[in-house]
Amino acid sequence: MYIEIDFNSDEAIYMQLRNQIVLGIATNQYREGESLPSVRQLAESIGINMHTVNKAYHVLRQEGFIRLDRRNGAVIFLEEDKSQAVSEMRESFQVILAKAVCKNISREEIHQLIDEIFDEYEL
Repeated sequence: MYIEIDFNSDEAIYMQLRNQIVLGIATNQYREGESLPSVRQLAESIGINMHTVNKAYHVLRQEGFIRLDRRNGAVIFLEEDKSQAVSEMRESFQVILAKAVCKNISREEIHQLIDEIFDEYEL
């Protein structure tokens, strides 16, 4: 598993880790049913605290991206609660789009950007 943490970023390390795992799932770098490294293994490999990895895994579990199991550890498991996902995306998009409006980014530019990014995930 390749994870790159920016220790100078304002974004919390556990969120960077969570985001990279979600991106890895979206790009098929990590597949459903695949086990993630143990908390200890991942913490040691990227040089962060075990509690940080544990927090990222718990956020991923709450968001429906992994299942935590005592025997198998963290396993990629995608819940299919689409309505909750849409609701969460709407909330995130509201802030992102408000920033775009403040910066005079047009609807067309936003649509183009979304299409470009979405195309990266269609394999």
